[in-house]
Amino acid sequence: MAGAALTEAGVSEDALGAKLAVRIRAAGPLSLAEYMQAALWDPAQGYYATRDPLGARGDFITAPEISQIFGELIGLWFADSWRQIGAPDPVILCELGPGRGTLMADFLRAAAIVPEFRRALRLHLIEASPGLRAQQEKTLASASPAWHRDIDELPAGPLLLVANEFLDALPIHQYQRGADSWHERRIGLDARGGLAFVLDPQAAGEHGAWPVGSIVEARPAAQDLAARLGRRLAASHGVALFIDYGYYPSAPGDSFQALSRHRFADPLNAPGSADLTAHVDFMRFGAGAESAGAQRHGPVDQGAFLKALGAQARASKLAAGKSPAGRETIGSGLHRLVDPTQMGSLFKVLALSHHASALRLAGFLN
Repeated sequence: MAGAALTEAGVSEDALGAKLAVRIRAAGPLSLAEYMQAALWDPAQGYYATRDPLGARGDFITAPEISQIFGELIGLWFADSWRQIGAPDPVILCELGPGRGTLMADFLRAAAIVPEFRRALRLHLIEASPGLRAQQEKTLASASPAWHRDIDELPAGPLLLVANEFLDALPIHQYQRGADSWHERRIGLDARGGLAFVLDPQAAGEHGAWPVGSIVEARPAAQDLAARLGRRLAASHGVALFIDYGYYPSAPGDSFQALSRHRFADPLNAPGSADLTAHVDFMRFGAGAESAGAQRHGPVDQGAFLKALGAQARASKLAAGKSPAGRETIGSGLHRLVDPTQMGSLFKVLALSHHASALRLAGFLN
């Protein structure tokens, strides 16, 4: 750690690693959730607290940045869903983790096709990053958004909520199956003082009848969100849409990963310098919302969902009259979103709503 490089600001790239090493020596190994929380949100060196991670010049690119088709189709999906729940006016529109505001800008532009829907929307954003919030203020100024730290701060009333690549960044715990019991997988120090995975010697409850050596992941923050959102939808009505990379049904596996400059990196190297995520267990998240009173729809693959909403037709309309290069850009963007070898199968789409037998949400119909 002593030989770490310096950033342009003169701060060691592994300053947070050194800080965490001190913490571990004083109090023992960290849970993976504690490590992720520090690496992503430490006020001085945390990843989201100190940088813009998005786009070609950042560390990763999300679906709204790939193609405007993504946000537009989601906006029209919500317009249709809003009509199905009785067209409440006003209605709270909330996005969790809006990034640069790209998805919501495309959403609102498409929503203008249904004037009564657009007029009913009251935009609220859940964002903890000061840098990203500043970009959202510029991108979405005409929509007069309000910002909050948590969904419990939202005004009362019917709710439309969208979250794209939000759940994957919520902290996880990992548990590994031993010969006789499960043990929590934590972050400690190796013989040279570097960060390393260690197993807590204490038994850590039951986590399924998986083979010895299996690793399972739990995400308490996501389950808490599912429960609170489920209660809100059951009481006030509305629809929520979650898009993320993950799996269904539940299964063991180590999905903890780091991404830096569009490449996978060592998640324990220079914490705060890379995005840390883990795949979403859609079965567990959906079940948590159902237990709290919501109705679950899906999940379905992102590719199938977007195709059902007319992604190809929208791409063809956008491509009309464009140069060959422009048509190639539109086509390649759509391919990346829907092809099973790209984002089409890895990314899942899950909807939640209040219980209503008449709801026929587009993209979730057999």
